[in-house]
Amino acid sequence: MKKINSAIDRFCYQHPRFGIPNLMLWVVIGNVIVYVMDMMSRGTFSAMLSFVPAYIFQGQIWRLVTFVLVPNYGSNIFFFAISAYFYYFIGSRLENQWGTARFNFFYCSGIVLAIVVGLLEGLIGGGMAVTSTMEYNNLSLFFAFASLFPDMMVLLFFIIPVKVKWLAYLDAAWLLYGVVSLLLKGAYISALLPVLAILNYLIFFGDSLIEALRGRGQRVQHRYSRQTIHFKKAAKEAQQKTGYLHKCCVCGRTDADYPDLEFRYCSKCAGYRCYCMDHINNHVHVTEE
Repeated sequence: MKKINSAIDRFCYQHPRFGIPNLMLWVVIGNVIVYVMDMMSRGTFSAMLSFVPAYIFQGQIWRLVTFVLVPNYGSNIFFFAISAYFYYFIGSRLENQWGTARFNFFYCSGIVLAIVVGLLEGLIGGGMAVTSTMEYNNLSLFFAFASLFPDMMVLLFFIIPVKVKWLAYLDAAWLLYGVVSLLLKGAYISALLPVLAILNYLIFFGDSLIEALRGRGQRVQHRYSRQTIHFKKAAKEAQQKTGYLHKCCVCGRTDADYPDLEFRYCSKCAGYRCYCMDHINNHVHVTEE
């Protein structure tokens, strides 16, 4: 996965104009149009756009693309509006964080995997059923957002403040339950759809997850190591001398000027290089002092 991720990074670096700017905005606009047309046609409009392999094999190839615009947020207009805005919000934040090329690569690769599974299920199972939707692709989008902004607070039902990472844990548990249920029913091809959506997520975030798991096992030992104690002592002396403890190497903001801003040190840069949350995942790594 590390090699694949590196290849994607090189491609995005060499082709910065790849993809559609504000992609999630256009997807949500399409969702709104389909939703309104469905209200006028009692669901007939989305039925013409959904991913049905039997119709695709008959020549209705537009369904290979238009199923992306079919909303899967439910029929209630209130929940539809909230869900549409939420996915626009996380999609735009990811595009701002990654850049247009990388975000488009992530989102479109999920679409391609969904198409492959949908066609495969249609070939094996036949029938006139819808075999692929954007449900799991949107879920992987949320997992990506939660990985980059785990401590961001959202208001659940506009009342309960909760961190994004806890919602991601709940969604992951629900996803696992869904996969196990499909496997127990013998729907092995259908189970591929959520599995491949998560595989797409792991291609982009697998290395970070492995590093995080390794770090947890070493955290207690590291906390009381001699190197850590010396570093804390040096940091305290530096704070007394400069008036701040953390300073972003990119924008120059400090924890003294912005006490609510989170700072982290990059493990891939040489030396102790500090970055704020806006630049920890968006900076050029320094390999030499």
